[in-house]
Amino acid sequence: MIQENLLLTLALLPFVAALATTTLSAQAHGAAAWVSGLLLAAGLAILGILHGPIAAGQVLHSTIRWVPSLGLNLTFRIDAFVWLFVTLVLGIAILVLIYARYYLSKNDPVPRFYAFLMLFTGAMMGMLLSGNILMLVVFWELTSILSFLLIGYWHQGQAARDGARMALIVTGLGGLCLLVAMLLLGKIVGSYDLDRVLDSGDLVRNHPLYPAVLTLFLLGCFTKSAQMPFHFWLPGAMAAPTPVSAFLHSATMVKAGVFLLVRFSPVLGQTEMWFFAVTGTGMATLLLGALIALFRHDLKGLLAYSTISHLGLITALAGIGSSGAILAAIFHIVNHAIFKASLFMAAGIIDHETGTRDMRRLSGLMRFMPVTGSLAIVASASMAGVPLLNGFLSKEMFFAEAADWHNGTWLDNSLPWIATLAGVFAVAYSLRFIATVFFGPPPVDLPHQPHEPPAWMRRPVEALVLLCLIVGMLPGLTLGPTLNQAAQAILGPDLPYKNIAIWHGVNLPLIMSLVALAGGVALYALFGTRIAAGPEGPPLMHHFRAQKLFERLILLLTWKWPRSLYQFIGTERLQPQLRLVVLVALTVATVTLWGVLHPAAEALSTPLNPAFAAMWLVGGSCAVGAAWMAKYHRFAALVLLGGAGAVTCLTFAWLSAPDLAVTQLLVEIVTTALLLLGLRWLPKRREEIAEDKLRPARVRRARDLLLALIAGVGLATLAFVMMTYPLVPSVGDWFLRNAYKEGGGTNVVNVILVDFRAFDTFGEITVLAVVAVTVYALLRRFRPDPESLALPEPQDAVAQKSLAETLLVPAVIMRWMFPVLLVLAAYLFFRGHDLPGGGFSAGVTLSIAFLLQYLAHDVRWVEARLTVLPIRWIGIGLLISGLTGVGAFVLGYPFLTAHAQYVELPLVGQVPAATALLFDTGVFALVVGATVLMLIAIAHQSLRMARLRERDAPQPEKEAA
Repeated sequence: MIQENLLLTLALLPFVAALATTTLSAQAHGAAAWVSGLLLAAGLAILGILHGPIAAGQVLHSTIRWVPSLGLNLTFRIDAFVWLFVTLVLGIAILVLIYARYYLSKNDPVPRFYAFLMLFTGAMMGMLLSGNILMLVVFWELTSILSFLLIGYWHQGQAARDGARMALIVTGLGGLCLLVAMLLLGKIVGSYDLDRVLDSGDLVRNHPLYPAVLTLFLLGCFTKSAQMPFHFWLPGAMAAPTPVSAFLHSATMVKAGVFLLVRFSPVLGQTEMWFFAVTGTGMATLLLGALIALFRHDLKGLLAYSTISHLGLITALAGIGSSGAILAAIFHIVNHAIFKASLFMAAGIIDHETGTRDMRRLSGLMRFMPVTGSLAIVASASMAGVPLLNGFLSKEMFFAEAADWHNGTWLDNSLPWIATLAGVFAVAYSLRFIATVFFGPPPVDLPHQPHEPPAWMRRPVEALVLLCLIVGMLPGLTLGPTLNQAAQAILGPDLPYKNIAIWHGVNLPLIMSLVALAGGVALYALFGTRIAAGPEGPPLMHHFRAQKLFERLILLLTWKWPRSLYQFIGTERLQPQLRLVVLVALTVATVTLWGVLHPAAEALSTPLNPAFAAMWLVGGSCAVGAAWMAKYHRFAALVLLGGAGAVTCLTFAWLSAPDLAVTQLLVEIVTTALLLLGLRWLPKRREEIAEDKLRPARVRRARDLLLALIAGVGLATLAFVMMTYPLVPSVGDWFLRNAYKEGGGTNVVNVILVDFRAFDTFGEITVLAVVAVTVYALLRRFRPDPESLALPEPQDAVAQKSLAETLLVPAVIMRWMFPVLLVLAAYLFFRGHDLPGGGFSAGVTLSIAFLLQYLAHDVRWVEARLTVLPIRWIGIGLLISGLTGVGAFVLGYPFLTAHAQYVELPLVGQVPAATALLFDTGVFALVVGATVLMLIAIAHQSLRMARLRERDAPQPEKEAA
């Protein structure tokens, strides 16, 4: 139990850090760094506590039941592979926090930056720790969203906005592919549990859906890890602050794709399709990224393309899939994170202290920044694969796997040649980074005089470079056991232990390394000057850039084609748009249901009750009359529309649905009153319309009438069939049997809403809150032209009366109705679990009480006597409903699980009580807040218009003059 709680705490710590930093002021730079760093350090301490059982081969789990019947649980799991990756993420994150503290300007909103960074860390850790493949996809997409916010942190720059948008589109679309792949994978395996999926490799590979699953899965991984042809988004992300770049490129975001490739290689790998797709893509990306990096003039651009190249190396190892390849892939993930984070931080220091990242302007910085230069040289040498550094070891292991025999195909035979050639380019761009920036003549005309950064800004780089040296010289004592444990977590506990040593004798991998080193030095010596003087990018690739192709495709899909379609069928008028939507819905429904709907024969033979038919004749007449009168008299149309709503209420009562009847009646009252207020803001009617202009309007109305009849008859038919078709067994029968036993209430409808389907209700009230706030925001910004509205003139006596007096309803009656409606709302609320009523009905009733006051009196009179804070009502309602669900978590039950029992009260006896009443309280508060918020927005518009008219009215003094 302790381990489960620790694992859950580990997953939540970054989100707690994000919440804590948001409460700090914009100037609290140091506090934000300290809070975030300490909480992440606590995460490292938890990992230290969990290391013992994990090193022994255990897989630890922590499960929160969500929808157990569907296999949807919030499951966190950690094994040796995940432990290593999470340690890497937290360690790099802490160093990035220290670095960012000195990198960011005092004018930047630093707490917001730390909040985004902590949320991103939490999303990455959630993806790593997920024990459910659907939950994994949720965190996967969350990393895309948060990377968008981090890349676009300096949103005032066009490059930041473009880079963030491109990263979100590419990785977001890949995430959708991954979602479909995981859904298919769960269907094949019969479970979304990661452990079950990882144990079902043979079942998945032999399934007919395997090619589709593999294709979609690889699209998700390749887009996230910037593999060809989706590599172009990563250089665009360089517009982010350097701490973000260091984090994204080393331990997070781009490593998520290769993490999944390694994680799922036992399930989806070991096939020819996997080998060609994964290894082929990885080798192509390795070579292309190294080649382009050699020609980049921007420091971060060179490092970005080198990241792409190294990600291709890891991808190729995952495609090979042997035990040595998986071990090498894990090793290079760690090594790349160490030296690439240090190199990005060094590049940020250079940019921060000189004012430029252009390598054509930088030269001889070793004179001014000797410590930073030495650190960058060691990290670059590790990236190049120089012996006695960590990068050399994993690259040599890659060379060994590339030179080994796998399946004898043309790709297999070409692996050592491609690997060596890419190694030559890697040495050349690493050497260019060192020689161009730190050696040569002193720089001239730099924005700032070069100098060393503050000591603590350099400390993270020093720590990472020290790791490069220690791991490179003592691999077996440092990372050897952990790497082997991680490989066993992937391939099984029977995997033999592999000793990682510096020297394995003179063999083919060593010869390949030496050829790459010599070839890289020779390549730079021959062409370094020409490359520095030339344009960015290889000469043959100036006219073929994936980024340009992507931008053109996006332009076609989001602008040109939609614009052409809009010109063909579009309009700015609302009615034709709605007509098109209804027509498409009718077409789809007709095609789907044609020949499927068969009403029960006994239902067709049942005689129609004359009273019911008469009632619906009245309702239909009201509906048709409302549509007809809308042309001549809007108020009369609204009254007729209310008549149709009243018949709908009677219909619910007739068909034994009193809860629906009560709710419909209350909602009908509120919407009618709100529409009555809204009529004042509609444009004036034109009194005189020429006959030639009436004809098109008549055609349109006839067309709308026909469409409405078809839609109404179709929906009525569908409802009739569904209500009369014998369903065996019926879900309604199950609710009737279990409502009292499971939910403690005899009102089945209310028990369904606040217990069985409480999560649906929680989503619906959240939508209602969003709608209310949106309406309020729109009305606040609405500035109508008084001349265009159907408002009475100031001198009109009717304009001086309240709306209640205009309707011949005394205001005093509406005032007296307020306490009566308060009591009625309480009555409906407390009886709702056993009799018709509930939180929604009570909330609407209380809203009517407020509504009557605004109808009866001027808004200033009302608000001088009633203080309503609707946004707080909305927030408190959501909070109460959410905390009710969280309370079930604390007691070990799924979210929003309700509990019911009888409580003994003095002088009263036993009364039923259920936790669902608390949830219903949240619904009640939110409904009141949402309805009153919209009401107040409309009322204040009326007040604003009255003040405008008072301002524009002729002044008596001026008239007298």
